[in-house]
Amino acid sequence: MVGASHGYRPCVPTVAEIAERIAAVRARVAAAAEAAGRSPSDVRLLLATKTLPDDVVRAAVLAGAALIGENRVQELVAHTAAVADLRPEVHLIGHLQSNKVTTVLHPDRPLVACVESVDTLPLAERLSRRCADLGRDLEVMVQVNVSGEATKSGIAPDGAAELAARVAALPRLRLTGFMTIGLNSPDAAAVRAGYARLRQVRDAVVRDLPGARELSMGMSGDLELAVAEGATTVRVGTAVFGARPAPA
Repeated sequence: MVGASHGYRPCVPTVAEIAERIAAVRARVAAAAEAAGRSPSDVRLLLATKTLPDDVVRAAVLAGAALIGENRVQELVAHTAAVADLRPEVHLIGHLQSNKVTTVLHPDRPLVACVESVDTLPLAERLSRRCADLGRDLEVMVQVNVSGEATKSGIAPDGAAELAARVAALPRLRLTGFMTIGLNSPDAAAVRAGYARLRQVRDAVVRDLPGARELSMGMSGDLELAVAEGATTVRVGTAVFGARPAPA
């Protein structure tokens, strides 16, 4: 075991078992990409490690997970310490409070390569100032709420282009694209429409900001829909680690 365990305690899979599940997800991504006339290599797999014990996160990286995504700053700190020697790429994919920016961008060991969940200009400005203080650059994405659900973070699609332009103009930040959490619905057409909406936002912005091409969208249950609409990163947890328990 590595580090302290926290969160729920799943039946701990072996490295080999996790590797097998990652391979199955990659096969799904490849099939979806080929069906859409895309190259499978154009879609990255991010493993979402929310609530997992540190040793399971480490096992996932040992199994071949080169990119992991963290929702919560407290878990980000613990998980990155547990895999520091393995050096995976780490993204923050959950809501970031301004008062946690200093923790995420620590002077001794910046914890993330990318913050995917920038949804306000004040947060972007805070990240920019912190990066200037540290003399480092940071990749960011603008989070867009394509579903309009009140439970989801993100700027409305109609405001995304303006926010993206203002974020891209800030020192030390490099806008790489857009992120969304899909509609929570069994209606596949409605879910796909949300992903198409994010692609339309990206396509409108990328004419002036050619570096903002990335689309982080799609999860275990709907990644095929996201890939069909142009996802360049899919964020998968359940398909590899099993279902998390419902909050108490």
